[in-house]
Amino acid sequence: MPTEPRDAQARRDIGPVICYPDDTLPAPDLVGYIAARGSAHKIDEAIAAPREAATFRVPAGYFFRISSVDGPQVGDLNLWNADDLSERFYSGKTRALHGTHVTTGNRLWSSFPALRPMATIIEDTLSWYGIDAFGGSVHDVIGTRCDPYTHRLLAGGDYHHCCHSNLTRALADELSISRVEAEAHVHDVMNVFMCTGFTRDTGQYFMKASPVRPGDYIEFFAEIPLLGALSACPGGDCSSTHSSGAAACHPLLIEVFAPADPPAGWEVPAVNAYDRSHGA
Repeated sequence: MPTEPRDAQARRDIGPVICYPDDTLPAPDLVGYIAARGSAHKIDEAIAAPREAATFRVPAGYFFRISSVDGPQVGDLNLWNADDLSERFYSGKTRALHGTHVTTGNRLWSSFPALRPMATIIEDTLSWYGIDAFGGSVHDVIGTRCDPYTHRLLAGGDYHHCCHSNLTRALADELSISRVEAEAHVHDVMNVFMCTGFTRDTGQYFMKASPVRPGDYIEFFAEIPLLGALSACPGGDCSSTHSSGAAACHPLLIEVFAPADPPAGWEVPAVNAYDRSHGA
């Protein structure tokens, strides 16, 4: 171990600076979105069965809701531009802009080069949870998704109902492509209802029992046309384990709603205006 310098504590005491201040981000018109939601009617639904995934489609300007129906359950959410799968949810940039966990008023941002809002959270029945004494909070954009590769690395053996595999199968079926082709499109997720954080002493990613209960939901406004996939995680409420068949698991409900009229003044967000010259 290197010798601690004399000014070590002074270096530690330097205050942090927010990397991406969000006060210049275009703010969503939540009042307008909620007003439009009031006129909306349900047009579709899908069920993500326990340890499986379901796909769904949401036109731009419509709403979708993910609900707990039978018991505490977390879900892994992937989103793509329904017209161009190369534009997909960018969890890392969403985390950099909004923080490790998202809630009402936050947006899910898309990948480069588009980098635009894909969906806006308009309602979250778990927004009361905040940050607990362990540093945990709900709806994380930290975790990557449970997957069979990490399971093989840490535990040995193959487990095929990890969220990565669930999402792969669902997307392959939706698009009528091979699982190898589909897997290339599966990406880091929003962990819906999952309660997570980082330990203070070792900085390790932790999970704890989700506070979600039947009737809880999170609702989004689709800023662009969306293809979504949601996996009902094999960890159930993630209170003890995942990537196994041990936890009690429950289905998740996805519902799609069409408004009578889009929010006043709303338009599909333009792709990012950067000219992509990269200094050339």
